[in-house]
Amino acid sequence: MPLDSNFDELELLIRAKYALIVLDTVEIERAEQGLALLSAQLNLLYFSWSRSRGLRRGVNASDPIMTGTEEPTKALAVAVEEGAGLFHFRGLAEHFDNPAVVSYVLDVVNQFSIRRGALVLSGHNIRLPDALRPHATVVRLSGATYDDYRQLLERLIREYSAKMPVRVELTREDRVRFVNNLMGLTLAEAEKIITRLIVEDGALDARDIERLNAAKRQIVEQDGLLEFYPHTEGLDQVAGLGGLKTWLAKRRAVVNDPRRAEEFGLGFPKGVLLLGVPGCGKSLCAKSVAHEWGLPLLKLDPSNLYDKYVGESEHNFKRAMVTAERLAPIVLWIDELEKAFASASAEADGGVSHRIFGTFLSWLQDRKGDVFVVATSNDVAKLPPEFIRKGRFDEIFFVDLPGDAARAEIFKIHLRKRKQDPAKVEIPHLVAAAQGFSGAEIEESIVSAMYAAFSSNKPLDTDSLEAEINATRPLSRTMPERLDALRRWASHRTVGAD
Repeated sequence: MPLDSNFDELELLIRAKYALIVLDTVEIERAEQGLALLSAQLNLLYFSWSRSRGLRRGVNASDPIMTGTEEPTKALAVAVEEGAGLFHFRGLAEHFDNPAVVSYVLDVVNQFSIRRGALVLSGHNIRLPDALRPHATVVRLSGATYDDYRQLLERLIREYSAKMPVRVELTREDRVRFVNNLMGLTLAEAEKIITRLIVEDGALDARDIERLNAAKRQIVEQDGLLEFYPHTEGLDQVAGLGGLKTWLAKRRAVVNDPRRAEEFGLGFPKGVLLLGVPGCGKSLCAKSVAHEWGLPLLKLDPSNLYDKYVGESEHNFKRAMVTAERLAPIVLWIDELEKAFASASAEADGGVSHRIFGTFLSWLQDRKGDVFVVATSNDVAKLPPEFIRKGRFDEIFFVDLPGDAARAEIFKIHLRKRKQDPAKVEIPHLVAAAQGFSGAEIEESIVSAMYAAFSSNKPLDTDSLEAEINATRPLSRTMPERLDALRRWASHRTVGAD
């Protein structure tokens, strides 16, 4: 296994006598393999420690374990005596509440000022005590690459094909999507999932991509900050919005074949901000994009972020974004953005919203993973102006009330969805009656008419639908001033979605 760029950086730090290195990672096994190779390359003895087994010289199961070194203070004492070497301690952060452990770590660090080697602490989100921070350097171990997952998939197919009949029914595009959806998992997690998919039915096909996403769902649900949202409808279930659909279609090729896109000079798209009239399909678009692109859909509910303890809300947000990046490529849906950050310019909540807002803006600009953000907003006046600046999103679309053709399609979509035949009603007549209606208002009129027809034991017809439409007061009639102001604002700041 060749060393990747993460371990190149570690090699440089060790040669430059950085004595205490914090390796931020959830892939402890990968870290151990890389550190063992690095120690051999530097001609240093390699020692690894865990609370369960103690201190071992070497990485193989057959390598000797030093008796009585399960306690961290005893293992660190051995490190002081040994002198030179690369010492890898996993899980040591759990013992930093013990002053003796902190003191021994300082002793080990001090010895490397005159001897070759370093002390490497591995784990995720390690919090160092004040006494150790001046001596430590943090290195984040980035996730496995596309080639790592591709090679893993090919190796497992070869290995299991030698043991049993294995049918691989993946097109080139399916294989790219399969490997892309592995990204974010640790290599150990990916190996277990691929193995299970092969062994269960002796085949790998396009259906296994959805099963792979279901495995990712379990990772998200463990954290509780992001919701893994099911998506079953494509953009064909979204009426109108031709401009937005065309824009998304042009970027689908990049999502399906990111390697070729990268060679061409294109990166993963950042996302879109959908502004407009409530009930006109903005949220449905977010779900449909994930379905069309074959990516997992995660929903960020800002109410899950806020915590009563000082600093925890900001920490929750960072954890949520790390999870999103880890599971990339994904679509991240943030619904009604103004509710999350409307108070970002005020201090009503002690400045928590303001700090999260600042962190979110930085993340939008500098995020590392392939995360396509679909944010929606009904009230642009409440959004801080920084959101509207170009660069946060690839494009800002305005979603207005549907026109005649879109309303006709909305009637057909919702009638078919509820097992009704659109040919049995006069669609043009209903389209004219529903002038100024949003998609949600049309849907509710259909549902109400169906309840009335069912209770009176009559078929659904044009008259019953028109009666419900006439009984409805759409937003365009109850709040025309608000919609006009929204249109005026959007006219020279956004792109029309239709």
